[in-house]
Amino acid sequence: MTKDLRINSKVFSESAMRAPNRAMLRAVGVTDDDFNKPMIGIASTWSEVTPCNIHLDDLAVNAKKGAREAGGLPLIFNTITVSDGISMGTQGMRYSLPSRDVIADSIETVVGAQNLDGLVAIGACDKNIPGCMIAIANAEVPSVFVYGGTIAPGSHKGKDVDIVSVFEGVGKYNQGNIDENELNAIECSACPGAGACGGMYTANTMSSAVEAMGMSLPGSSSNPAESDHKAKDCEAAGEAVRYLLEESIYPKDIMTKEAFENAITVVMALGGSTNAILHLLSMAHAIEVDLTMEDFNRIQEKTPHIADLKPSGKYVMQDLHKVGGVQAVMKLLYDNGYLHGDCLTVTGKTVAENLAEAPSLEEGQDIISSFDNPKREDGPLITLKGNLAPSGAVAKVSGVKVERHTGPARVFDTEKEATEAILNNSIQEGDVLVIRYVGPKGGPGMPEMLSISALLVGKGLGEKVALLTDGRFSGGTHGLVVGHIAPEAQVGGPISVLEEGDLVTIDSNKKEIFMDVTNEVLENRRKHWEAPPLYKKGILGKYAHNVSCSSKGAVTDYKN
Repeated sequence: MTKDLRINSKVFSESAMRAPNRAMLRAVGVTDDDFNKPMIGIASTWSEVTPCNIHLDDLAVNAKKGAREAGGLPLIFNTITVSDGISMGTQGMRYSLPSRDVIADSIETVVGAQNLDGLVAIGACDKNIPGCMIAIANAEVPSVFVYGGTIAPGSHKGKDVDIVSVFEGVGKYNQGNIDENELNAIECSACPGAGACGGMYTANTMSSAVEAMGMSLPGSSSNPAESDHKAKDCEAAGEAVRYLLEESIYPKDIMTKEAFENAITVVMALGGSTNAILHLLSMAHAIEVDLTMEDFNRIQEKTPHIADLKPSGKYVMQDLHKVGGVQAVMKLLYDNGYLHGDCLTVTGKTVAENLAEAPSLEEGQDIISSFDNPKREDGPLITLKGNLAPSGAVAKVSGVKVERHTGPARVFDTEKEATEAILNNSIQEGDVLVIRYVGPKGGPGMPEMLSISALLVGKGLGEKVALLTDGRFSGGTHGLVVGHIAPEAQVGGPISVLEEGDLVTIDSNKKEIFMDVTNEVLENRRKHWEAPPLYKKGILGKYAHNVSCSSKGAVTDYKN
């Protein structure tokens, strides 16, 4: 949609036919002078249902202030959020990924229906960020994304703890390694205030990716939630949109293939979440950039993992902020030839121009390693293929010493059954635990399996049992895990005919995942397979009938 199709200041002030529109806006405080200004939407995902977003109402006001002082007419509106950490391990987790599309569609709806000229989108929890970015791509107005910021780490017995510490604590409690009082103490210490989960989990991964892409202001992705920096980020974003309008800089000018490659490079260097692959694919789809799973492996092979960040490392995002933040990491990557410097950003400058003004990493810090001594010589996120996942699967191998695992499949059609098997000590060292029919259509909603993976880690089986699923994993997951297996079981992917005891191999070096079953046997099994009924009711029913394969980003529009 081009700018001249929007209701702008001239239309409001010059057309008598717009008197009813002006009358409605006067009721919300718009003045005669305001009708000569561009209308800038401030999309807020504020909510009391999660600490990630509890503070965003104030941040939206900061963004409104910045937009107004820059000469715009800012109007705040809201959309939803859900908390993955709260819904994890329950049926509520099925709503997590669909919420990404609800967020995207609702923001686009308001921008389109109210004919807004520009947009500041503020998000914090995992699905907020890609949801806002898909909306930005589809709304096609000058836009800036602002991350609500990371939570501070909690403290227990002199050590940092976070939400993943609690999930893993459940496994330790079940194993008898800690008692109920200790588990309660960890629970009460893990989340000390506002902000998204503190490690290099999905929210911090995606905020870093969006900054690397140039769609948020330099430095904003690593500024903590409860800081003066974050309020300033929002004011500056409001001002930046006004500048983008004047210069006619649109999201498609910034979100190019090279910008996505920068985002992937930063995610690999930082050791980000497996969800980054799913979300970056969906964002690229929305902006019509040709991005595939093969692009991730291509960049993974040449990008070293240099960040000692949770879940596989020691530090959290707030620690990275203290030594220079994402901009300092990008500066290091750019100076060593890993980033495209000529990509445009929301500052109106290129990546290279922004980084020329950025700080270098603090001397003596040990969060980001040198290229001479990386955590890994290549990136920790890999995509695998084989007869178990012809369209691909995703694994995160940071901190995982096991490079090849072969074991008998222990097959479950629900997360609940798999959980019971772990708690009953029915899963043994060497097994390949498989949870299927939890993909985008089958879940429906492709739920995350953090509870399961954390139980295995807590019981000391994190690298002794392989965990496979056509669902997803939390950014907080670590261990020998493979997700996003595609095609999923619900549509008859090979995982649907995997049987108990079949030998399954995961080879991270060869990027292969396969079962030791002949094509002839597989074809015979398919003759006896029937798809379970597809979910039909409400948002999950709509999602199940429209969502695409995870290898395409699990998108829901007509371009599937």
